[in-house]
This record gives sequence, C-alpha cells and structure tokens, in this order.
Amino acid sequence: MGDTRVRLAKTQADFNSFTRYILRDLEAMNRMLNLGWFESEEMKIGAEQEMCLVDRHGKPSANNLQILEKLNHPNFVTELAKFNIEANINPLPFTGSCFSDLEKQILDLTNQLRAVAEKVDTHIVLTGILPTIRKFDINIDNLTPNPRYYALMEAISSLRGDKYELRIEGPDELSVITDSALIEACNTSFQVHLQIKPDEFVNKYNIAQAIAAPVLAVSTNSPILFNKRLWSETRIALFRQSIDTRLATEHLRERSPRVTFGTQWLRGSILNLYKEDVMRFRIMFMSDIEEDVLESIEKGITPKLRALSIHNSTVYRWNRACYGISPNGKPHLRIENRVFPAGPSVVDEVANAAFWIGLMNGFTEVYPDITKVMDFDDAKSNFLIAARAGLGSKFVWANGKKIIDMELIEKELIPIAREGLKKANVRKDDIEKYLGIIQERNSTGNTGSRWVLSSFSKLAKQTAKDDIPLAITGAMMKYQEQNLPVSKWQEAQVEDIADYAPSSLLVEEFMTTDLFTVSKDDIPELAADMTDWKRIRYLPIENEKGVLIGLITNRNLLRHFRNRDMQGSQSFTIEDLMIKDPITISPYATINDAIDLMMSNRIGCLPVVNKGVLVGIITEADFLNITARLLKRMKKIEKSNTPPEIEQSAEKS
Repeated sequence: MGDTRVRLAKTQADFNSFTRYILRDLEAMNRMLNLGWFESEEMKIGAEQEMCLVDRHGKPSANNLQILEKLNHPNFVTELAKFNIEANINPLPFTGSCFSDLEKQILDLTNQLRAVAEKVDTHIVLTGILPTIRKFDINIDNLTPNPRYYALMEAISSLRGDKYELRIEGPDELSVITDSALIEACNTSFQVHLQIKPDEFVNKYNIAQAIAAPVLAVSTNSPILFNKRLWSETRIALFRQSIDTRLATEHLRERSPRVTFGTQWLRGSILNLYKEDVMRFRIMFMSDIEEDVLESIEKGITPKLRALSIHNSTVYRWNRACYGISPNGKPHLRIENRVFPAGPSVVDEVANAAFWIGLMNGFTEVYPDITKVMDFDDAKSNFLIAARAGLGSKFVWANGKKIIDMELIEKELIPIAREGLKKANVRKDDIEKYLGIIQERNSTGNTGSRWVLSSFSKLAKQTAKDDIPLAITGAMMKYQEQNLPVSKWQEAQVEDIADYAPSSLLVEEFMTTDLFTVSKDDIPELAADMTDWKRIRYLPIENEKGVLIGLITNRNLLRHFRNRDMQGSQSFTIEDLMIKDPITISPYATINDAIDLMMSNRIGCLPVVNKGVLVGIITEADFLNITARLLKRMKKIEKSNTPPEIEQSAEKS
C-alpha cells in the first residue's frame, strides 16, 4: 500500500525541500553500502497478495473497509479501490520448505478473509483483472478513503489532465475515455519479493529483467477488460496507460512513463536505479521528515530513508528495487517482482514464485553476466511480446538466438530453476511439485489467460455477452476454493454463474455496442435496406463526432414510402423523417430504469448515450433474451429440486 503519511507536493518550495531529503537518503545509502551494513547472510522471500471483492453475483463489491474492520488482522490492508484488499505475507527464509510454507500462509490468510467476507455476502477472487468489472465501477466514489490515495489521484490528474484515453488492441479493441484515474484499480497482482546480497544486486537485477518475458508468458492471467479480449496480460498495457503522465506532444522527447521496464541494463550499483528515477520523474508526494539520516548513521542507527522510499513508490518499475530494515535492525535490499498477476489459484501463484526465484538463484551458473550475451532492447521487446501474446511467442534470447518461449522454458529455464532451488536446499518434494505445475502449464499451453479466452469463445456460442464474465468469474471462484492448478481447470459453463439476477444489470452490460447508424443527410432508401439486411427496427442517427441527433424506425420508413406517391418528386433525406431528440438512457442506469422508461413512454428502443455521445442501444429484443434466459434457469432449478420419483411419474403421465 505504501506510506500513508504523505501529501501532494504542489509548490516549487515543496519540490526543493523534499528533493534535498531524497539526495541525503541517497548519500546515506551510499555510506551504508561502503560500510558493509547491509544484510548478506540469510536471504528471505516474501509476497503481497492482492484480491478482488465481489458480491453474490460476481460483480465488484465496494466494502473493503467494512470487511477489514470485522477481520481486524495486521496482515491485511486496503488497496486503491474499495473492491480490492491486499494481504502482506510474512517473510520466509529462502530454503527448505519455504514454498510450501508460503502456500500454506496464503491459503490461511485467504480462508480467514473468505470466512469474514461471506458473512457480509461478499466473496474473493484472485485474478489479474476481474472479468466482471465495468466502467461504472471505476468511478471515483469507489476510491478507498485514504490520504495517500487522494493525493495519488490528484497528482496524476494534475500532471495528465482530466481525461484518460485508453487504447488497447487484441482480438477485440478497447477505446475508452474516462475522467477517473481509478482505472488503475482494475489491476490486481501477486508481487514476489526476493532479498538480494548487495554485491550481487546489479547482476541479479539484470537477470530479473532478462527473464521477465518467459516468466510472464507462462503466467498470464488477465486477457479481458470491460468484456473485451485484449492482451494475454492486459495489466501491462492498462497500468502503463493509466499512470502515464506524459503529454502526447512530449513522446518524441523520449520521456519515460512512470510505469516502466527500464531503458538499459543496470551498471555499477543499485544507487544508479534510484538516481535515474530522481532525474526522470518529478516528485509526486512529500512528507514531514524528522530523521537526520546522516546523523543516524554516525550514531550507528539504521536510517529509514523515508524520502527515498516515498519517491520510489511512485515510480512503477516491473522489477522494483526496494530498501528495507530487517527485524534484526540491519538494512537489506530486495527485488520486488511486479510482473505476476493474481491467480489463477494460490498453488499457481506459488509455482510462479518458485520458478522465478529458482531462476534468479541459478541463472549465473549458465549465464555469468547476461548483459554480455543479450541486448537490453531484446529483453524489453520480449517482455512486451509476452504481455501481448502469452505462450507461443518467439523471443530473441541470449546470443541472438530466436526461440519459441515454450521451448525455452522446457529445455533451458525449468532446468536452471531446478538447480537454483536445489542450491538453496529447497525441499525436493516442493521443487518437483511447483516446477511440475509450471511444466504442465507450459506443455499444455493452458495458462490463466488461455483458460479465460477458451471459456469466452465457448460461452459466446451458448449465451449472451453479459453472461460470459459472470460464468468465467463463477468458475474461477469454484476452482480457486479447490486450489486446483489452472492447467487442470475445465472451461467455464453457463451453470457456473453464481447467482443470475437480471435486476442487478446495468445498461452498459447488456446494450448492443456493435451499432449500425446513418447520417442525417443519407437517403431513406439506404436506411430501409439496412434495416432489412440486418433485420433491425431502429437506426440511430449521429453526426461526425458521434453525437446522437435522432432516431429512425421501421414505422417512420413505412409511412414515408406509403406516402411517397403523394409527395411527388420531392427529394427527402433521413433528417426529414427522423425522430429528433429521442428519449435516451445512460449506460450506468439499471435495467429497471430502462424498463420503466420504455413502458412509461411506450417505446421499443432506447439509444444509450454518455455525455451526448452514442455508445449503444437497447431494444425489446434485449429484454426478451434476458427473460428467456431467466426462465430457462428457473426451469433447471425447479427440475433439480424435484424428487426423482415425482419427475418420473410426471413423465409417465
């Protein structure tokens, strides 16, 4: 969650004052490195587990504060959105049963949370992006009330402006504008921490960069956003765009985004990472710093380096360098892997952690210095390729070798990870269990993203689009409670919908967005043919900016052509026939609002507009489909509740 005792840096005096504290922290770290203060004996691993809260329908439930109050557990903290919670995992020595202990600890924490959440009709989901999240849910009203979060939203808005344009292309295309920086909260991750010895930090950090692509490819788990199929790991694109504070005209200047993979291999010292961040990224937050860090060092006291840590928390490297103080009072260095999405299951997450940490610990046996055999641009390009396409991608690997990621993982990386875990004396059974999960996932290709996309395609042939995310989310919860690896999951089914309740639908969830429209200057004959070709009864009319200006119906067209003989040779356009200022509805209105509006006005169609712009349409056919699905489910429930002997008797009669 980060330091909450912060406020927005607004004036030049604020920037100058806090910059001085950061520079002193850098000097303090330099002195500690030179004095050999940093812990370099027992290395530890750790993690942060982010989770989504959903209601009984599988949709975001904005009640994290209520649940945290009931839970009253020191390991649980808030996240940016009210529908997310984070669990901090206690550090474990990197040896022996550390990974099975990690799995047990996460399961214990998630089970405690699940038990409390269910008392308030809430459930938890582990996923990179919740399939059921809607644009409605990223409203600023769902921001967790916390000074740090308010400051972050204000800082991003002040640097970027009021509007956030999101463009991501995959099998589908997402192009959306929002005025809420909370769009970042769509992402949930499983962050893995690995303590690093100071003299090994530079080499290990470069290893983390080099292996980021294959590690991500085999662990992708967020392929859909707003019911659109996008990247295999859409989190990568979404996070970068949601926190990108650059102006469009600045991109040619090669300013770095605050969410960054980096620009080059690390050289020299960890200090150079921090120095680059100070040079490239303007201070967002500041705080009152009471400690004189250099004086603390003189007294033999490990300084907290709060100013440096606060600034570091506002630069989002996928592999982040972290400074901390161990329980024994010694400072330590960590690499925080921010690549992994949450889920698909706890055992999958621990397998991801074991694979990455094993690689980190065994890589130098094969590649003593990865920077001598691999270009940084290839590592960066591989990472983006993995995020877009997932397993099956072709990478440029060491020595310029072009190789498919699945082959690389199977033949080279799993053996390296196995040796790295053996070197740390990790329990043999754990090595086989967790790397076996990676091996099966890699050989079958069934990552979390593949499972979601396969389920999506199957469900699209069986049910309406608003059912698809509900079924996928319901199946996720079912398999996660079993702690089953995703490679063993069956595709989601319509029956996996937790609790089908059409009355909870928002207009944006069931409206038609693939629209056919006409211009006011088009001829009626075109509109008539379009309604015939597509078998539709209503056509919206929009201007060149996408603003709705009218509606034309079959009835309008029929009346026009019936009276055409009496109208002589007069030339008509759509503007002459259309209904001007038609009744409309917001995408964030409920299905009940739509029904009331249509019934009270005795109309069969509602164009859906957001700030005047046409975004969709709903008709009587949509309600007929929803009703048919509801009746079908009710019949199934009725049948399942009927005793077999009564059902057999009814069939005979």
